[in-house]
Amino acid sequence: MSKVLVTGGTGYIGSHTIVQLLEKGYEVISIDNLSNSKIDVRDSIKKITGKEFQNYNIDLRDSASLNQIIEEHQDIEGVIHFAAVLDVEESVHHPLFYFKNNIIGQLNLLEALKNTQCKSFIFSSSCTVYGEPDEMPVHEAMPAQSVESPYGRTKQIGEGILQDCMRSKEVKNAILLRYFNPAGAHPSSVIGEDPLHLSRHLVPIITHVASGIREKLMVFGDDYDTRDGSCVRDYIHIMDIARAHILALEWGVQQELTQAEVFNLGTGDGVTVLEMIAAFEKATGIPINYEIAARRPGDVSVVYANNSKAKEILKWSPEYSLEDIMKHAWKWEKVRAAREV
Repeated sequence: MSKVLVTGGTGYIGSHTIVQLLEKGYEVISIDNLSNSKIDVRDSIKKITGKEFQNYNIDLRDSASLNQIIEEHQDIEGVIHFAAVLDVEESVHHPLFYFKNNIIGQLNLLEALKNTQCKSFIFSSSCTVYGEPDEMPVHEAMPAQSVESPYGRTKQIGEGILQDCMRSKEVKNAILLRYFNPAGAHPSSVIGEDPLHLSRHLVPIITHVASGIREKLMVFGDDYDTRDGSCVRDYIHIMDIARAHILALEWGVQQELTQAEVFNLGTGDGVTVLEMIAAFEKATGIPINYEIAARRPGDVSVVYANNSKAKEILKWSPEYSLEDIMKHAWKWEKVRAAREV
């Protein structure tokens, strides 16, 4: 049984990935400062898997505490690094916070891991690194563009750090997973997206409007050069995203890479915001109240994935549909709302 460290393990993507790690027999330890997640997720994960994991409640910027934890777990064979702040709009208004949190945390983690047995480092990146792409769908070999937000810049910098560390051989087998828009929830409805603060992601906002938590959904812009004027994104089920991390981890430990390998994780289909609203209404029969607003700072108009590289090398492809995303998200929202009563 291999030991895997997951940073940000109690968060949305982290928790779903830990479920799949535990189900495959991995020993998991997590580091999460609980700044936007709840420790109760450990009980939910145990309910699904029958297994437990340890979470260390520290901030990665606390290098002394981090080094102590890593010293106790020198036999870590793989690391999946999710821990970061990730709100595009917030990053536009608070760039220093984003740089301090995302970059310093990553640097401290890499420094702490230098003397461990880590054979595979999986980095949680984002399609935001593509900026406003010149062509669609975006593929991994596309040249870097100027990004539209400080959040996206932290991901570009994070990728660059790992490429440099691969060249210096201070990091072994770094894999950069650029995901598009994770959405949905575990089919059991035991876990899902459950941040401490109201989510700014589209699908949770839709389910909040449907459940009455929010009065309406704001559609930011209807004048983009798209089918209906609203932004186009690639929405991928959270279970497909989680599974890709396991495949990347297992592939990485078998490699002797000379540079960080990059993979897109998306469905390959672009969907507009207005089409997402319609998809939810069709899947659930519930109408969504929405209003058109001005464009939002930091948003690009269109981005969706070419995922052929992940299909070919990692043997990964999406298994869940857009309808699955909406049904699972809505089922989770009803469970989550009931817990809050």
